[in-house]
Amino acid sequence: MAEQRPHRSSRSKARSRALTVLFESEVRGLSLDGTLQQRLDDQDPPVAGYTVELVRGVVDHQEEIDELLSRYSRDWSLTRMPAVDRNALRLAVYEMRHTDVPDEVAIDEAVDLVTELSTDDSPAFVNGILGAILRDGTHRV
Repeated sequence: MAEQRPHRSSRSKARSRALTVLFESEVRGLSLDGTLQQRLDDQDPPVAGYTVELVRGVVDHQEEIDELLSRYSRDWSLTRMPAVDRNALRLAVYEMRHTDVPDEVAIDEAVDLVTELSTDDSPAFVNGILGAILRDGTHRV
């Protein structure tokens, strides 16, 4: 496992935790927010408000986000993607479309997450999809 970056921001940590919740929920066959309430109840470690916002935002906009990702991933259906990549992409698209996070930050954070947690090909794959969405202007509602 790759070494974590020193001095990660609280938002970076919240994104990482949101990715963990989304990934775990999906792997367990639950709705994407299926483990969120358990994490909130346990509070070990505490769940940041931004983590909750991200998970709930992805869930609330999943259909729209997945449609956009399907359009831009061309040769890779959502189901063929590694689960980490799929959920990192969902987080980034949610941030790009529905928050005031600068698009470049959302993209960089998604690339960092998959660099740390997924395959060697994942950073270029995630960057390519998100970059295309940004270039085409489809990242804003």
